[in-house]
Amino acid sequence: VRRETESIQIGGRGKVTSVKNQQQCVEMLSGMEGNILLTTGSKELPLYCQKPELRERLFVRVLPGEESLRICREQGLTGKQIIAMQGPFSKELNVALLNQFHISCLVTKESGETGGYPEKLAAAAELQIPVIVIENPESRKQETSHSVLSAELEGSSETAEVSGLSLQETAAALEHITGKQIFLKKIKVVLAGIGMGAPGVFTEEVKREIKQADYLFGAKRILSSLPEQWNTKAKKQNLYLAEDIFSCLSEELKHTQQNRLSAVLLFSGDIGFFSGAKKAWETFAQWEKELEQAGIAVELSCCPGISSVSYLSAKSDISYQNAKILSLHGASGKTVGQAGEEYAAERQREEIEKAVRTAEKERTVFLITSGLSDIKALGHAIAERKNLNIRMTIGYQLSYPEEKIFTMEPENCGSLQEEGLYTCILENEAYQEPRLTHGYPDESFCRGKVPMTKEEVREVSLCKLRLTQNAVLYDIGSGTGSIAVEAGALSENIKVYAIERKEEALGLIRENCKKFGLGNVELVAGTAPEALEALPVPTHGFIGGSGGNLKEILALLYRKNPNMRVVITAVTLETVGELAEIGREFPITEEELVQISVSRAKAAGRYHLMQAENPVYLMSFRFAPERESEEEKV
Repeated sequence: VRRETESIQIGGRGKVTSVKNQQQCVEMLSGMEGNILLTTGSKELPLYCQKPELRERLFVRVLPGEESLRICREQGLTGKQIIAMQGPFSKELNVALLNQFHISCLVTKESGETGGYPEKLAAAAELQIPVIVIENPESRKQETSHSVLSAELEGSSETAEVSGLSLQETAAALEHITGKQIFLKKIKVVLAGIGMGAPGVFTEEVKREIKQADYLFGAKRILSSLPEQWNTKAKKQNLYLAEDIFSCLSEELKHTQQNRLSAVLLFSGDIGFFSGAKKAWETFAQWEKELEQAGIAVELSCCPGISSVSYLSAKSDISYQNAKILSLHGASGKTVGQAGEEYAAERQREEIEKAVRTAEKERTVFLITSGLSDIKALGHAIAERKNLNIRMTIGYQLSYPEEKIFTMEPENCGSLQEEGLYTCILENEAYQEPRLTHGYPDESFCRGKVPMTKEEVREVSLCKLRLTQNAVLYDIGSGTGSIAVEAGALSENIKVYAIERKEEALGLIRENCKKFGLGNVELVAGTAPEALEALPVPTHGFIGGSGGNLKEILALLYRKNPNMRVVITAVTLETVGELAEIGREFPITEEELVQISVSRAKAAGRYHLMQAENPVYLMSFRFAPERESEEEKV
């Protein structure tokens, strides 16, 4: 009885062509154009590399071993043609590779689930790239094998070799031969939340799973909180990483006569709430198919727990249905050495500042903390902001006998001394409903003598920028930072780089960012385009001042992101003339050029007269892919 990897039907997967062997594949590729991604390994490379024209178009994905790399080099493949990677490969990674190397055809062997065959076909289908599949010789025997198996089970006296059987068919054949029932080994893994930690808040479902488990995994604090009488036979392991748990259970199955193991991985709080359970689930799910091929079935399930947020909300009578919920857990984690301590302190400061900025904008914020250090730092940061009126409700050692829930003035948090588990609620007693539109009046900015983009021009500019969530905006020639402030205030997920060369202006940008409580605006001192080189790739750009370097700035922006959106303002006729030339210098689309004229009413005795501001020209566009020249079109 022989078990083979099961073939996967390729119907409906897109442009897929099946060939019987490697030679047929080479002949077919010779008649095609474009780059080829070869995923059949390194042993057959000499066959594909015989023809120079074919070899030049090859990109080969091989294992990152010395033997594979040696064969690639011997066949004349250059470094850029060799993708040395260890699987498994997801559909998304396959799509990325096909796009990165501009692949026109994918070559693969017909293999099973564990060979990544479905993921390759799915990626090629998504991009509409043709696939050549080299058939698995065993797949052509399966139909015969199935009929032979059927004859054997029905008691036929004829015998024949049985090949290409699935795992289930192999088990059925062996059961018929031996007369014994065959059980595949099984691992049951339960991801369970234990709430705040005291046994009294464990759900009955979690208790039941703990009592039935062969293994209990979790942090030492969690394992030590379990009543001994709940399960005297279970092995307790201070492990919480899925990789370590998988290795432990796999090794146990090799040496045990049991066909079934039950393991519970315990997490504090609720597994769906700032928990490591999500990553653990994803890791176990990846291994599920691999284990099934080895005859081990995996059963995954989840048991929720009570979160500290819902517990504190009920105990303090403060609703969390519309609250913002943040976690500081890990912001002040254990580190080694001075450099590690400095990094931890900086990370804690950043997380605390983010929490305070959130509390300034929200009515209620629930915080899960790492302990006493976070509470002290949080109280100090709130007390420093004189304009804030925050009420702090603190929960200490929730669910344990020493539980305390109390309110405290932020400036008094430094007096707390007891280490332990803390959860905190911040209530903004000066909360105001947020505006639905952008637009701060000019008078709200720190101005000095630095020119500033006026209010009406800012609003039109922001509309033309069409900012999105997670946008990265360059505000070039930021001045007072009014555009940077307006953009940064739209969403914490927008990252703004305010580029400015004048010291007075840099000082004003700092003051304005602090005044508006923005942590997502970063100052960059320098002259564009040089100051832009080291910055992350932008998605949007606003040019309020170019210092005479407009074309050079646009050239750098186009090189960084040839699909970004740009808005430029101009006051002088010379700059307006440059705007007219942009469409000839760069490939652009969605081009608009508008003039904005604003007049303001000013009192003159008993009357009001309209006083005009300087007209402003505003150009907006998106970079486009490189245009074909007339010769290329011909």
